[in-house]
Amino acid sequence: MDRDIPSSVRKRRIRNRLAGFALFIIAVVAIVWVFPRLFEESISSEHLDIAVVDRGSIEISVSASGKLSPLIEEIVVSPIDSRIMEAYKYPGDTVKKGEALLKLELTSAETQYQQMLDKKEMKKSELIQADISLDNTIGELQMQRLITEKQVRQLKTDLEGERYLDSIGAGTPDKVRKAELNYEEARLQLQQLDQKILNEQKNADAEMRIRELELSVLEKELAEQSRLLNDARILSPRDAVLTFINRQIGAKVAQGTQLAVVSVPDCYKTEGELAGSYRDRLSIGVKAIIKIGDTEIPGTVTTVDPSVTDGVVRFTVIPDETDRPELKSGLSVDIHIRYGFRPDVLRLPNRNFFKYGKGVYTLWVIQDGKANERHVSCGESSFEYVEVVDGLHEGDRVILSDMERFTGKGTIRIRQKR
Repeated sequence: MDRDIPSSVRKRRIRNRLAGFALFIIAVVAIVWVFPRLFEESISSEHLDIAVVDRGSIEISVSASGKLSPLIEEIVVSPIDSRIMEAYKYPGDTVKKGEALLKLELTSAETQYQQMLDKKEMKKSELIQADISLDNTIGELQMQRLITEKQVRQLKTDLEGERYLDSIGAGTPDKVRKAELNYEEARLQLQQLDQKILNEQKNADAEMRIRELELSVLEKELAEQSRLLNDARILSPRDAVLTFINRQIGAKVAQGTQLAVVSVPDCYKTEGELAGSYRDRLSIGVKAIIKIGDTEIPGTVTTVDPSVTDGVVRFTVIPDETDRPELKSGLSVDIHIRYGFRPDVLRLPNRNFFKYGKGVYTLWVIQDGKANERHVSCGESSFEYVEVVDGLHEGDRVILSDMERFTGKGTIRIRQKR
């Protein structure tokens, strides 16, 4: 015989069924909602470099690499063939103008200098002897001329006497002709002596001039040898820092060999290289930024090579402040050459994503907790910003981190950092 089920039991059974049904619905929802997410691509926001597209101006620039070097640098070379005897300084030492750096072996050079001094004295003595000899020769000729001139006067008087005697009948025509012949012969001898004296004087002047020139050349050679000897005492050409010195004692050095390099401290320039395709964007006077880590130092392009070598063009930038403490000789730096200006454009910060200049890049735009893959056209750039030509809008939040591993995924979930 059936018995009635108490109402409390029926209610409990109904509650149990409802609870089971609810658990089933929750399980189904959980499976539908959670299970796909277990296999969905995601990335934590704390690892992302996120920037917002804004509107503003861009100072267009092109990037180059460079290296810092002393602005003022002098190379000290060997003026003669010699050997290094002593070295007084080390690289990095601060030196004063005129301070000795090296000592070269000068025995042969000093001997040569002394021989040249002796030769100079000999040339002076030869010049004096030649002057005396030429004076004697000309003096003798002038004495002969004086005698011949007196003879000419006497023969002229004799001729006039014979002509007078012949006119009064006391002489003969033969005597007159003989007197005329003697006079004419003496007169020609006098003319000959005059020409000889003139020629001897010219010869004497020419010979003296030659000897004086020989002496002058020797004196110039002597002065040059003296200068070489003085330069061979290797001294610092200015107050500076010694950046290089050859300290190989006993080593032979040829004339023109580099012995030392000095540079003015705390005064630098940047020697840069830029791809040859950007040659038209370089010119003297263009402004530039020298970037050392996070430090930005403004500068100016001062020299540009006229030709492109091995695909690069070389140029020099001098910082506006050459004594900045960040500047160190030999330090590699980034250089940004400014060559244009774009006002009121969409822009993104210039980060690692912008590797190849103008073109289309794959970027990820964050919206509603997801990042959507988007192709973005980029234009001009500065070292701070990249121009956005197409594909983004003002206010878009864009991931600038390296997302290459997600290329082609279309959408990825952004996990918020806790």
